[in-house]
Amino acid sequence: MGQICIARTDLAQVLPMHLLLASDGTIRQCGATVTKMFPGRDLTGQMFFDCFTVRRPCDVGAVGDILAHQGAKLHLVVRNDRKTSLKAVAVSVDGGDGVLLNMSFGISVVDAIRDYDLTISDFSGTDLAVEMLYLIEAKSAAMAESRKLNTRLQGAKVAAEEQAFTDTLTGLKNRRAMDHVLTHFVEANEEFGLMQVDLDYFKRVNDTLGHAAGDHVLHEVAKVLLEETRSEDLVARIGGDEFVLVFHRMTDIDKLNEIAARIIQRLEEPISYNGQSCLISASIGTAISDGYQGLTADKILMNADLALYASKNKGRACNTVFSEELTQEGPLVDVTTPSLTG
Repeated sequence: MGQICIARTDLAQVLPMHLLLASDGTIRQCGATVTKMFPGRDLTGQMFFDCFTVRRPCDVGAVGDILAHQGAKLHLVVRNDRKTSLKAVAVSVDGGDGVLLNMSFGISVVDAIRDYDLTISDFSGTDLAVEMLYLIEAKSAAMAESRKLNTRLQGAKVAAEEQAFTDTLTGLKNRRAMDHVLTHFVEANEEFGLMQVDLDYFKRVNDTLGHAAGDHVLHEVAKVLLEETRSEDLVARIGGDEFVLVFHRMTDIDKLNEIAARIIQRLEEPISYNGQSCLISASIGTAISDGYQGLTADKILMNADLALYASKNKGRACNTVFSEELTQEGPLVDVTTPSLTG
């Protein structure tokens, strides 16, 4: 087969990542993309092994060794700060007096593009790196969209779960949230205090000033309850004018009595609505998780309900802490709601 002659300018266009070496290893010519890997440095006239290291095969230390592996894949590393990995194939030229190396980045193409600010024009039109770039861009775009979708779905899930646990009128937690928290506390053997709060004279507000006034009062009650509890506590509206407060790791009766007294005092302050004063109070029943054998959420709710009933019997506007004596005089309680039945 005869020789094929190609001008060096054409060689640079067809193989932008080529090196043309003399027999002594001097770089006689290099492609424009190779030049970008050595900014501010003219490779022409420099020694190949000063600019590149041949990692594999490991016995390559001279141009003759490169020619001994003619046509085989060579693994190179650029001798610069980036230490970029390259693949190369070598053939002899000029009747064996020179070597033509054609190189590519392989899987390091993404890092190389970033490190050397490369564009598609820096690659041969037949270089698979171009297709790889398109695939990487497409994959990156797809993954970005997937992350956005997952974020939206996660946000929607969180919002849906939050909505499922929230009382729509007051923004407090609801019965479902209360059941969830109590079940968790009981199963984890956590200590906690629980208050059942029932508004006194709320029906009178609804009957005389209307349901809009009642809703306004409930909003104000919610504010008071949130202000008198901690961030780790639960405040739930479980009925029209019924609330449950769960105090995480608080079983000190004196502290709970103080909180109940403040709540009652604040709720008895007149609530203004359209120039009218809405007057309410609250009866509270308190129970703590201490002293039970086989504590259940239903049991402590029932005991707090008995204490609430005792507060009603005392004339309302007070707090009663559950004691075993209340079981002898209290009403029947439906533990599934839980509410008084008699």
